[in-house]
Amino acid sequence: MLKLMKSDFMTIAKELAKEHREISVAEFFERNKHLLGFENLQKSLLTCVREAVDNALDACEDARILPQIYVELKEIGENRFKIIVEDNGPGIVKKNIPKIFAKLLYGGKFNLCQSRGQQGIGISASVLYAQLTTGKPTKIYSRIGDGKSHVYVLHINISKNEPEIISEETLTGVNGHGTRVEMEIKGKYIKSRLSVNEYLQQTAIMNPFAQIIYIAPDGKETEFPRVVDKLPPKSKNIKPHPHGVELGILIRMLRATTARNIAGFLTSDFSSIGRTTAIKVCEKAEVDHKISPKSITRSEADKILDALQEERIQKPPTNCLSPIGADAIREGLTKEIHPEFVATLSRKPTVYSGHPFIVEVGIAYGGDLEKEGNISLLRFANKVPLLYRQSACALTKSVTQTSWRRYGLKQSSGALPQGPVAILIHFASVWIPYTSESKEAIAAYPVIMKEVRLALQEVSRKLALYLSKKRRSKYQEERIAMFKRYASEIAVALSGLTGKEKEKIEENMMKLVEEKIKKLELETEENSELITEDVEETEEKTEDKFKENGDIE
Repeated sequence: MLKLMKSDFMTIAKELAKEHREISVAEFFERNKHLLGFENLQKSLLTCVREAVDNALDACEDARILPQIYVELKEIGENRFKIIVEDNGPGIVKKNIPKIFAKLLYGGKFNLCQSRGQQGIGISASVLYAQLTTGKPTKIYSRIGDGKSHVYVLHINISKNEPEIISEETLTGVNGHGTRVEMEIKGKYIKSRLSVNEYLQQTAIMNPFAQIIYIAPDGKETEFPRVVDKLPPKSKNIKPHPHGVELGILIRMLRATTARNIAGFLTSDFSSIGRTTAIKVCEKAEVDHKISPKSITRSEADKILDALQEERIQKPPTNCLSPIGADAIREGLTKEIHPEFVATLSRKPTVYSGHPFIVEVGIAYGGDLEKEGNISLLRFANKVPLLYRQSACALTKSVTQTSWRRYGLKQSSGALPQGPVAILIHFASVWIPYTSESKEAIAAYPVIMKEVRLALQEVSRKLALYLSKKRRSKYQEERIAMFKRYASEIAVALSGLTGKEKEKIEENMMKLVEEKIKKLELETEENSELITEDVEETEEKTEDKFKENGDIE
């Protein structure tokens, strides 16, 4: 009976083995497109536009070209749209066009330098979505400035994750440079929040050096003008930092290195490690620093990794980052929101898990925000707006954990501040710790939340000072207006009692008012300084409490 059971199991196993086969990454995402942001028709339309625009902006920045982006949505049927995105970037060389647009996980996005797309999926996922929902291929035009335009019509071979070219041609006598993408997809267009309109407006705020022209499905043209004529600094690729490496990655690096010995491997394949430190790490790990990296065993690699984590190693270089800068953020907020007050800040770079990052913030108050209602929170990762999954994001949590009442704003417990205010947070890093492949929320690393909170506190102190002055100024104006309203009547009464001229009495009264105004203005300045000192003292106490509770590093 036992032999029969074993035989049965073997038969079943062999039958199952016939069904097993390798699936491509394209086939995986065909079945799980929601992982990439294609959860519903509305979001899918936005995702396709976003991927194309992000690619265009990255290409222009890499080539040090001030971006000019053209976006058009054409409604060609019920819930069916043609998306056109064109840029003035450097274009793409002919041989690379098919793989960039029709092969998932192809490209250079895994380099350690700041860029918008970082999964290597991006635009090819949009091509896949177009193919799945309409059956239509994607059309690409590329001009690299040689008088030619290479035109490809292609889609993705799902089972092989390889491009299939439907047609290709080369047009001559074409001027300029850039890339144009045309695709047909199933989608849903709305004008409210979480829409293409909002994405483009926020992109214009965070990329004030770009000019964007948008043609909506109803034919309405919106221009987001360029207000900054200088690009952010170009990010440079860096080597991995030892504090951000896990065992599996270390073993792979050991197998792939061209270094002849382990000390050379540590100094050449990592950032911030000199020869003295490399030898010290080898000694701690009890590994000969002269042996070949390829001969290192898994247990020896584990010891090396432990020694690297224990060793005090310099922070990685920060020229891999490309922050916008406080001035450019101010320009972006001002041109799109038209507030009465703006304060911005770009903090110094810091590190989480060996990855450098910068937090930039801005706060806008009043102006058009009074008419449009609460914009509240604008989240960005590497200059890209994050519109969905706001509550799951570390940036949102940092805002809701800030006590905004001390800065003059209303706030319910655990909620965003209320009022005509917009808070902008930009997280820039070589590696964004997204919570999912759809790149919509940032994971709550304590060091990230601490940096965001410190940045918010600094700009919010300026807001508190402004609101304090505004409230006092309004109060003074009301008092002066009331006094002026009754000044003539008082002057008449005093003239009757004293026998002096009414005009002279009124003139003396106005002089007294002016002296009082100057005195009140001086008191306002002194009180504002005291308010700022009180806020800073409260913030220090709050930070100490967080440290005691272990909530921040």
